[in-house]
Amino acid sequence: MTRTALVIRHVAFEDLGVFGPLLTEHGYRVRYLDAGVDPLGDEAFGDADLLVVLGGPVGVGDMERYPCLADEAAALAAWIGRRLPTLGICLGAQLIAHVLGAEVVPTGRFEIGYAPLTLTPEGGASVLAGLGDTPVLHWHGDQFALPDGATRLAETPGFPNQAFAVGDTVLGLQFHLEADHTRIERWLLGHTHELTAHGVDLDRIRDDARRHGDRLALRTRAVLTDWLRRALPAGEPGRA
Repeated sequence: MTRTALVIRHVAFEDLGVFGPLLTEHGYRVRYLDAGVDPLGDEAFGDADLLVVLGGPVGVGDMERYPCLADEAAALAAWIGRRLPTLGICLGAQLIAHVLGAEVVPTGRFEIGYAPLTLTPEGGASVLAGLGDTPVLHWHGDQFALPDGATRLAETPGFPNQAFAVGDTVLGLQFHLEADHTRIERWLLGHTHELTAHGVDLDRIRDDARRHGDRLALRTRAVLTDWLRRALPAGEPGRA
């Protein structure tokens, strides 16, 4: 049985990355919707089996400036309300937190580059356990509060809410497990203004991508495989 993974993408270079081939291996057909180009109303989601909401340079606070974000949030709320599998990454996690009633705000700080997570006790028993101590890619300045009913899974010194889960079907990640380390230069080019403004050392990101990328990609496979198994067990229909 072929299932459909619907992916909302906000900028072209922040795509599924290493998640794409793995979803294909698990029998999913991937379909992208590009924010600001494709309609993002609930009807656009069709009969997809799971939803992945990717990152981007805008934030929850930009909805008045970018109305497509408001449309996306409304459709996301309806989707989650049907208890369908949902994975949010960075902006995607912030949008999930927002539609679940949690505050999302700019911090005035930033976290860009590879660094390890500290898993909470609950995180150590979650799908994130497969990461171990492997540094992951961080790229954000906003932060979300924990939605009611969510379980906090990970933290870093500057950002106490790095990941959360709502049951087995909803997973929000502030960091970027999907980023393909072999294509990190696309990120450096696409975010050049932000990187320059914050004085980020580009060569450090390049070096860390080479140093940690292969191991992170392997551990990412374990995380996504475990989440797929829990969120949508084999043989179950995707739609409620």
